[in-house]
Amino acid sequence: MTSRAQKTTRDLRWHNRSDVLTRLYLRECTNRNDLARASGLSAATISNVVSDLIADGLVGENGSQSSAGGRPRSLLRVRPDFGHVVGVDIGETEIRVGLFDWTLQPVADDEVRAVATAQIPPHEVADQILSEIAAVTARAGITPDGLLGVGIGVPGAGGSVIHAPTLGWSAVPLAGLLRAGLGFAPDVDNGAMALGQAENWRGAARGAERAVTLLLGIGAGGALSMTAGPAGRARSFTMEWGHTVVDLDGPTCRCGARGCLETYIGAEAILARYAATSGSAPFDGDGVEAHLAELVARAVKQQEPAAGAVLDDTARYLGIGISNLINLVAPDRVILSGWAGALLCDALLPAVRLVVRQHALPYLQEFTRIEPGELGPSATALGAATLPVARLLADGGRRGDE
Repeated sequence: MTSRAQKTTRDLRWHNRSDVLTRLYLRECTNRNDLARASGLSAATISNVVSDLIADGLVGENGSQSSAGGRPRSLLRVRPDFGHVVGVDIGETEIRVGLFDWTLQPVADDEVRAVATAQIPPHEVADQILSEIAAVTARAGITPDGLLGVGIGVPGAGGSVIHAPTLGWSAVPLAGLLRAGLGFAPDVDNGAMALGQAENWRGAARGAERAVTLLLGIGAGGALSMTAGPAGRARSFTMEWGHTVVDLDGPTCRCGARGCLETYIGAEAILARYAATSGSAPFDGDGVEAHLAELVARAVKQQEPAAGAVLDDTARYLGIGISNLINLVAPDRVILSGWAGALLCDALLPAVRLVVRQHALPYLQEFTRIEPGELGPSATALGAATLPVARLLADGGRRGDE
């Protein structure tokens, strides 16, 4: 009985640490009084938990603020120097590795490895990831075994085994392939889900009750973030939005179906449509990203009719896809992210919003904001970095060896 009581007390202590640390990390609260009100914990419990977090180097004092008729209140903040995390974006055109402090501020320039073919053998991907992690951590003067964790975003279903049809992977034990080289198992999940979590924590979806983050690249994915639980924190869920069908007689998708949305708004599909348009011209650069950037420049700066027509079509299909999302899940925010989203957003956003006004149900779309992502070219790598951070917050800041 004593052992069970001790375990229950210990579990409650770590639960309280997790709750308080998460509120501070997500900037829901900034002082002890706010923490007590928001969590329902007593002032004494908050004082003890905060003291523990400060002693462990997770939290620090950050000045003070005046209070009505009382002593100034000490402000609290999560300490960036507690540790570092790595985020890995396994994309269809590149593998990007970013190093961040655990508050998700970049510490060193990303390592980027171009992908020659979308279907690289898993062991080669694992070797490349380990090489890039070693390079990016060496530039910052730290060692991989000193990391708080490594998160990996993949274009498929994550977990202990990976199912990623676009990479030609089925039941690939990626975490196991990396464990020996890292000294610990990485956190692996769907890249769109991780990106949605990052936009919700630090980006354009912050404060939304129900947000959809769209990952636009070679293909098109999405994540739905909804508030959950008494604390009102958001959880993200993967959506195979790019494989919703918009034309039964449309082009064949790589998933095997016809007329999937990504066959109209994916980067390769956009470029193929341009190449088949009268008046199109060869590109000067190399690679899908360079070609898409050049296409946007031709449409916006050079006013080339062929490029403009293709982007008009893209905006129409993107707007229809977003209209379907609004009618289905009624988000209060839709975020256009991913590398292709960043390239297309400025050129397409006004037209996309117009299409949405024409096709989404008025009583739903009037409450929805459609916005560009705020996390830049490292967005998906940053999203992947949230995976070990989320685990650390859930454990109350407890490292794996504690």
